[in-house]
Parts: sequence; C-alpha cells; structure tokens
Amino acid sequence: MRKKQVVVGEYENELDAEIARGHLESSGVPAFIIKDDGGGMLPSLQNAEGVQLIVAENQQEKAMKILQTKPL
Repeated sequence: MRKKQVVVGEYENELDAEIARGHLESSGVPAFIIKDDGGGMLPSLQNAEGVQLIVAENQQEKAMKILQTKPL
C-alpha cells in the first residue's frame, strides 16, 4: 500500500526548500521537493508556482515541529 504524502512547507525558491529539507532529514524525517521550473530552463517559475516540501503523512507532526524550531 502506498503511503499518503503531505505538504509541510512552501518556499519561494529551491534553496530555501533544500535548507528546510536538510533540517528534516538530519532529524530522521525523509522529505522531498516538488517544483516546476521547466526542467531548470525557467527558474523564475519557482517564484510564481512555489517550491513544496513533502513528507509522509505519518511524519507530518514531527516535521512541522522541526520546521518551527529551525530557522532557514
């Protein structure tokens, strides 16, 4: 059975999302990033569409606590 995924953060750019993902993964919460930037050809789309940080639903509460305590 596939685990449900949830968005725990939205960022204006990939760098901020990567920093947040690093905080999560260093605390044992696997996370990944979803972005649409035209395959890297249009990075300005990140500003318009945002960059999402995703975790498994069963890790959502832990992830939110981590992100609240760790600044970018």
